[in-house]
Parts: sequence; C-alpha cells; structure tokens
Amino acid sequence: GFHLSGTVTEPATATEPEMTYKVAISFDRCKITSVTCGCGNKDIFYCAHVVALSLYRIRKPDQVKLRLPISETLFQMNRDQLQKFVQYLITAHHTEVLPTAQKLADEILSSNSEINQVHGAPDPTAGASIDDENCWHLDEEQVREQVKLFLSQGGYYGSGKQLNSMFAKVREMLRMRDSNGARMLTLITEQFMADPRLSLWRQQGTGITEKCRQLWDELGALWVCVVLNPHCKLEEKSCWLRQLRKWGEMDVCPLEDGNYGNELPNITNALTQSSGHSQDSLARPRRTVFTRAIEGCDLHWQDSHLQRIISSDFYVSPSYQREGESLLFNSQGQPLWLEHVPTACARVDALRSHGYPREALRLTVAIINTLRLQQQRQLEIYKHQKKELLQRGATTITNLEGWVGHPLNPIGCLFLTLTEACRLEEENCLEISDAGDSKPPVYQHVPVVSGSQDSDESYLSLALEVALMGMGQQRVMPEGLYAQDKVCRNEEQIIARLQDLELDPVLVQTLRKQCILLLEGGPFSGLGEVIHRESVPMHTFAKYLFSALLPHDADLAYKLALRAMRLPVLETTAPSGDVTHPHHLVSVVPSRYPRWFTLGHLESQQCELASTMLTAAKGDMLRLRTVLEAIQKNIHSSSLIFKLAQDAFKIATPADSNSDTTLLNVALELGLQVMRMTLSTLNWRRREMVRWLVTCATEVGVRALVSILQSWYSLFTPTEATSIVAATVMSHNTILRLSLDYPQREELASCARTLALQCAMKDPQNCALSALTLCEKDHIAFETAYQIVIDAASTGMTYTQLFTIARYMEHRGYPLRAFKLASLAMTHLNLAYNQDTHPAINDVLWACALSHSLGKNELAAIIPLVVKSVHCATVLSDILRRCTMTAPGLAGIPGRRNSGKLMSTDKAPLRQLLDATISAYINTTHSRLTHISPRHYGEFIEFLSKARETFLLAQDGHIQFAQFIDNLKQIYKGKKKLMLLVRERFG
Repeated sequence: GFHLSGTVTEPATATEPEMTYKVAISFDRCKITSVTCGCGNKDIFYCAHVVALSLYRIRKPDQVKLRLPISETLFQMNRDQLQKFVQYLITAHHTEVLPTAQKLADEILSSNSEINQVHGAPDPTAGASIDDENCWHLDEEQVREQVKLFLSQGGYYGSGKQLNSMFAKVREMLRMRDSNGARMLTLITEQFMADPRLSLWRQQGTGITEKCRQLWDELGALWVCVVLNPHCKLEEKSCWLRQLRKWGEMDVCPLEDGNYGNELPNITNALTQSSGHSQDSLARPRRTVFTRAIEGCDLHWQDSHLQRIISSDFYVSPSYQREGESLLFNSQGQPLWLEHVPTACARVDALRSHGYPREALRLTVAIINTLRLQQQRQLEIYKHQKKELLQRGATTITNLEGWVGHPLNPIGCLFLTLTEACRLEEENCLEISDAGDSKPPVYQHVPVVSGSQDSDESYLSLALEVALMGMGQQRVMPEGLYAQDKVCRNEEQIIARLQDLELDPVLVQTLRKQCILLLEGGPFSGLGEVIHRESVPMHTFAKYLFSALLPHDADLAYKLALRAMRLPVLETTAPSGDVTHPHHLVSVVPSRYPRWFTLGHLESQQCELASTMLTAAKGDMLRLRTVLEAIQKNIHSSSLIFKLAQDAFKIATPADSNSDTTLLNVALELGLQVMRMTLSTLNWRRREMVRWLVTCATEVGVRALVSILQSWYSLFTPTEATSIVAATVMSHNTILRLSLDYPQREELASCARTLALQCAMKDPQNCALSALTLCEKDHIAFETAYQIVIDAASTGMTYTQLFTIARYMEHRGYPLRAFKLASLAMTHLNLAYNQDTHPAINDVLWACALSHSLGKNELAAIIPLVVKSVHCATVLSDILRRCTMTAPGLAGIPGRRNSGKLMSTDKAPLRQLLDATISAYINTTHSRLTHISPRHYGEFIEFLSKARETFLLAQDGHIQFAQFIDNLKQIYKGKKKLMLLVRERFG
C-alpha cells in the first residue's frame, strides 16, 4: 500500500479525558513520505499517534485491511453508483467538502477549464511514479522554528544540548543513508546564518561566545562529512557547493580560527608543506567555518588505490614491486594512504558517518601505517642532523598544522573508529542509570584483519598508538585565544578517552614503545630533545603518560615527565650555538606576537605535572632531587612554586602517620626559593608565604630554623624577620612542638637576638620595638637595642614609633628611658589650633603625666617642648589642669626627695604653660570667628566659657578676659546676633 489511515485513541489520564485522533500516513519504497494527525503536534519528530499507527501496521500487518487505490475502485462503478458515492461523500462531510465540491463541479462543466485540459485525475492512495523523489518525511518548518528558538536562548536553558542533539540526529540520518540528513543540516545552517547576534559580534569586534563557537565548529565538521559522502550524486555535490560558497561569502560568516583573522593551511595540501609559516596574514585568504567543506567538494573517491584499500582487508602489494608503486605500500606490503593527515581522517569520518564502518576501519589502518613510516623516516633524518640541532639548541617545526585542536579533530576520529570496533556491547547497554551517567565503555582486543603475515596487532592497540602519536606531535601554538583554548580542550577530551582503556600487557607494550619513540624523536615529537620555542607544551599529556607508565617502567616514566617539564616560551635562551652556559631563565612573558592567551592554564598544568612527580617520588631522595631541579629550572611563577611547596608539605605530613623527611626537605627548599623570588617584588600573599615557611621549617627541625634565622636577609624583609619569623620561632608553641633541651633553646634564642639587632640596625622605624621585645631576656642585647633606638630617634623615626617604644619602656619598668624617648617624640610633633581630635593627643597627655610623676625637673624639661609643639588650646588647658591637681614626683624614683607640694601657675615651669594656653585660646578665637556660621554660635559661647576658666588661673586673669571680650565686641561688631549672645553671657 501507499496510504495508511486510522484512528488512534489516547486513554484518559487524571487530568485529561480520553482523546481520539485521525491519522494519515503516505509511504513509498519503505519510507514514510508524509504524515498528518489531528493532534496538531508540531515537532521535528513524529507525534506518538503517527508512531503508534506505523508500529501497528508493522507488527500486525494482517489486521490492516489492504485495499486497491481508490481510482481502481471508482473505475469499477457505473454512472448511478458514482453519483450515489459522490452524494453520500458530500453529505458525510458537507460542511468541509461542499464548497470544494461546488467549485470542482463548476470547473468540470466548463469546457475550457484547466481541469478539463489534463487527462485523468490525481489519486492520493496510489503510489508515486518510479522517477519521483522518495525521501522520509521531514517537517521543514518545524526544524527552522526549533533551531531559531534554541539559538535565541543563547546557549542557556540547555539549548546548546538541544542543538547538539539535532546535530546527532543529522549524523544518525547520514548513517542510515537517509537523504534528509543533508536537507536538515541545510535548514539548521540557514537559521545559524540568520542569527542576529552574528552581525552584532562582528560590529563589536568581539569573538563569538564559547558555547556558540563549539556549535559552529560541529556545523562545519558536519558539512565536511556531508560533502565527502562516497556515494553522493554530482548534482547534489554542486548544489551543496553553491550553498556553502553563498554562506561563506556573507560577511557575518564566522571564521575558522574563531577570531576575525589569520588561518591554517589548505585542507587539500599534500604532506610537502613549505616553511613559509610566517607569511603575512594579509596574504592568506579568509577562511570561514565552511572553507574546509568547500575544499572537501574537490575531493573524490575514484582513486583506484583508495578504492582497493577500502574494499578489501587483504589488499597487499604484489610480491614484485612495480615501478612507481613504492609510495603505495610499506616494506611489509601493507597499503599506505599518503594524503594530508586531517583530510585523510575526514574521509574516515565520512565513511563512519555514512554507515560504512568496515571501510572506515580499513582506511584508518592504512593511515596509521603511513604515520608509522613517516615517524620512522623522520627519526632517521633526525639521527643525521642530531649533533647540529643539539648544538643550535632549537629546531624548526615540521608540522605547521597541529592535529590536536584541529577543526576536523583527526586524532579523535581515528581513535573513535578503532575503539568502536573493539567495544563490548553489554546486554542492557541501553539502560543508563537515572543520574544519566553512562558507565565507561568496556573494550576487548579485536585482531587487525590484514593480508600481511605478521599481523598480531589489535585495533585497540592501534587506537592507543595513534592517540599517543597525535598527542606527542610537535606543533606550533596556533594564533588566537579560541584556537589555543581548543588545543587544551581537545587534549583533555582525548586523555579522558585514553583513561577508559584498561592497560593490559599488550597495551603497556604499545605505550612503552611509543614513549621511547617520542623521547628519541627529533623535530616531529613534542617530547624530543630539542623543541621550537613556540611548541605547544606537553605537560597534560606527560602527566597522563607518567601515571600510566609508573607501575610498569618507573625509569621511563620519570625520564619522560622530566623532559616534558620545560616551557620554552618563558625562557630566553643563550645565543644559538653557545651551549657552554646553562640557559638563563627569566620569568617574563615575552611581548612578541603571537600572544599565548592560555599561558596561565599551561603554567598550572606544568605545576600539576610537577606535583604528580613529587607525590610519586616520596621517600626516594634521588628522584626527589631531580624533580626539584626540574621545578627550579622550569617553573617561573612564584605562586605556582608556593603551591607545589604546600602540596609537598601536605603529602609529607599525613595526619595518621609519621612525616616523610625527604619530601619535607623538598617542601622547605621550594619554600625558600619562593621567599627569594618574592623578596623584592610586591606579592599580596607574602605574609601567608612567610608564616607557612616558618611552619615548614619547624616540621623539618631545629637546624632548619637556625638556618633561616641566620640567613634571614636573603629571605625576608627586616619587618618580616622580626615580627613574624623570630617571634614565631621564639613562641611557646614552637618550643613545645620541637621539645627542645636547654642548649638548643639557648642557641635558637641567641640566633633570634642576633637577627633582631641586625634588623633594628637596618630598619629601626619598623623593627626597633620587635627587637627590644626579642632581646628582653638578655641584658647586653637589650642595651644594644635601646642604643640603636636612641641613635635612630633624631633622624629616622616618627613620633608614633617613639611614643610606642616609650610606653613599652615604662611598662618594662624603665620610666627615665621612657621619658627620654617621649621627649624625643615631642620634638617631631606639631598640633595645630584646630586639631583637637588628633590621635597623638593621648600620647602627649601620657608623656606629660609621666614627666609630672617623675618630678619637677622632668616636667620643667618637657613643658617647653609641649609649648613648642602643641597649639591646640583645649589640649594645653587639659595638661595644665592635670599638672595642678597633684604634686609632682609621685613615681618615687629612688634617691630623690619629694616635697609633696602642689605647683603654682605663677611660677615656672607652669607659668610658661599658662601663658601659652591663654595665647592659644586668643588665636583660636580669632581663627574661628573668621568663618563662623550661626549654627556654631552656641558651641562658640561654650568655648569662650572654657577659655575664661583658663584666664582666671592667672593673677590678673579677670582683667585680661574682660579686655579680650571688649576687643572682640569692637572687631566683630558686624556679627550682631553673636555679639548679643556674648554680652548676655559675659557682660
């Protein structure tokens, strides 16, 4: 049949009643070509009712009545039967059908109507003609709508996932060889090209967002797959080419490398790549995400060698090699396929995607045999040039195009093709747990089917080999943030897949063999002895290799990981040819182009690799030393070395067992290096680093502490050395932690005191107080520290520092020394008339109280200093009041007599203070009146009242004050309201 119709009933639910839907399906040559359903559901997939009717027809064919096409049935009727049939039909559906029936009747009765020009009539129940296109039904409008909706959500609400599942649908269609695959991809692409954000991003010059970028990549890769369909018709291909060119020429079309700029070599380039890598980017044509697909349209499958490779497992070279065939086979007679590697892999992807897994596998084996041969040949060439390259200390790069991070993902494609052939499908592999995490795949060895004798290889070992070969390829870091980020992402994806492989003896052998080749490899290997300065670093890859090799061949694992520790882009090497000096390292990022946008990530990967080695080497002094040297030579970031030091410390001091001294020493040595690196540069984590180092040295033991105290000047600033290092070392906790005997305690204390005095000499302002504190228990040291303070007081110290030390001295029971330092502090101070809330006021009051308590002489000595430094009336009157309340000399200094009498303000030294206070009140009053606002009048009157109290302390004070008030009334008579208030209060 060609047409299936039926009614589908959906049972009632708690919220919905039972519903019945009319469904009609047309099909042709085993494909559903159109569907209609009363539910009106719009989706790119068929609704449940269409699926139900189709399954019913498939599962119960005998229940579905098969009828002739309706035209055949009508043919058997006579005129009366036909009239009856039509009238009954119209009656059954008169509302829908009547207008159409009337229109058709009019047309048939009109002799020159269009309907009468055509012979016969259409029949929807009859099949299509043999020449008609036949393809699965696809609701194009729905595809457009859905893609548009997902794009408008900008990658949020899981729309990226939805678009990826549409891409997966396209791949599924291609695999089923459903011609709608390309049609659906066209519809998706049209919507992508119409995304309004494209022109916005282009105008702003900003790159496309990360999520969107990955979708465009997949779109480009899918088109390469489509155009490489080995069995597509020429007209299909030329139609795709026209479309791709049209899209590629639009100025909003995203570019291949993610930033509107420079590009990679052409897809159809053969292996012979010129060294013109640095040619001007302007000379290179604009490459869009569709360029590879456009180039792919030039590729065909007619090559006879290629046809033989993909059509037979047993294609080998004839026993006699014909002239010119040496490039077609290796020495074992296995076929080679010498095409630009990513292009060859794109063919594999196309074969896999279009449902030709066997063919894909055969081509993959030929590509791997070719790569092996190239690896062999490059190794031989390198052996001849080795001496010269090692002397130069640099190398050119043979691969302009890296395979990892490449738009066509060649390595991932070969790896997938090979592992898919080895996958053990479990019975219930369709059941994914609720959490949605599918179990890692399980693989088994499947022997490679081959015509050559000695093939005991498996597709699984080939998968491992090709992944290692690709990851180990030496390649230049591409330009632009997006391309660089993609290198990291692709590398992580491949490693994640490699970690799914259980390393049995066969795979370990493959791993070891390939690692040795990579270490010996010349310029083709990123792990070779010499590499290009801008080579993509191998840290992430080496970390995987190290962990995988360690249980089987520790020497090889370390050799490889240590080799990979370098990061040449951060190193300025000695001039080429001069290998006598070790390479001089600086931690600056070179400003030359191209810039490395992912440098931060790469450095942290380098750090991860080092950390992995340190952990593994715990307890092995020799290995730890080599790892330590590698870190010191190759890592240039202090914060990363600090992180390594902390990691090593954590591993060395497990909570549940004894510390590992070998690793603890490494942690300490790294910590010391960080101290030296950050000593002269500002680092916001510096305090944390210093504290950590003392903790680490304490764990190592007393000798380590003595050592850092003795060489403090190369590690710490004087302030750090006294306030953090020595203070912590001398603390009660440290003594307890180390359980030291008396001689050891004394040795530490002596080192701390020596350090304290050295720091006080170097930086008295910041270290004097700490030095005095550290030297308290040793008389000679304490005296020395005090002398350093006195010497520095006149030149380099502020009044705050001096007052602080003076108060400390008083607290320690040295009041005369405290007085001396307070006097020195006063000479540095200057308090203006309006600074009545200055923080130093408390210090001044304290200094005067101290002098007063020592006796009349000391008070007489400090008052001239106070008068000279303090011009604030309220502070002076406060001092004056305090000095007249009690007799001086109450501190009871031994050997001094104390009269016990109160002091008079009429006699020196208080007379001088009183005069200065009155004078300050007068000056302050005038200063305040020059710019006073009415809201401050009340406050001002209170101020004058305070002034009067001070005036009255003098013998003729009341007369002086009255004169002062008269004076004010005369000068400021313009301020009527204020003067009224003055009169009211003071007459």
